[in-house]
Amino acid sequence: MIYALLADAVVAFHFGFILFAVLGALAVAWRWRLRWLHLPVLAWAAGIMALHGICPLTPLENQLRERAGLQGYDGGFIDHYLLPLIYPGGLTPGLQLAGAAVLLAFNGALYLWAWRRHHPRP
Repeated sequence: MIYALLADAVVAFHFGFILFAVLGALAVAWRWRLRWLHLPVLAWAAGIMALHGICPLTPLENQLRERAGLQGYDGGFIDHYLLPLIYPGGLTPGLQLAGAAVLLAFNGALYLWAWRRHHPRP
């Protein structure tokens, strides 16, 4: 039972990590110093997407599920949990690359807004 709870905790953390990667620039607009936490998270998320990688949290979750006597899954977190919601037909390498570009562009716009909030013109 403890392994199943740990696997669920990894899923919750993974989901929070993704949310922070996507929307963390809003927190940066609130507290400019948070950029030092958000920028590495953003770079990691965009890199995993652009390079078609699998986050290390996915194998950890699978190992915990297997230890709990449950079945793991193939592919990555996005493939298993978010893909059916976002891309029902399947995630192609081109869509992953486009997703990384959209992620970076969206956060770039938010960072520009945050910069202007924290560095007003005289």
